[in-house]
Amino acid sequence: MIGNRIKELRKSKKMSQSELGKFIGVSQTTVTAWENGRAEPSSSYVAKLATFFNVSTDYLLGRKTPDNNDIDLDRAIDNAMSFDGKPVTDHDRKIMKQLWKAYMAGKE
Repeated sequence: MIGNRIKELRKSKKMSQSELGKFIGVSQTTVTAWENGRAEPSSSYVAKLATFFNVSTDYLLGRKTPDNNDIDLDRAIDNAMSFDGKPVTDHDRKIMKQLWKAYMAGKE
């Protein structure tokens, strides 16, 4: 289960296994083993992956499904660019999601 989630999240960010490995501090071979179910990440790497992908550890472990609104919002943010043409940072992504959710909650 966790391997499928890692693969799905990695592909949604259009990253290679090697790129993901560099970001979290493991080899491409390790990422491949996780994605293929031959190995599972330790709890510290589950936490790193959750932080990197901005999801809960419960979601990575298959205990929770994502809110469809979060998926749509993540796709919209992935396609957005900042004012200077650079990709949206993880910090900006978090702020954008919080603002949008607060805005939508106020409309109900």
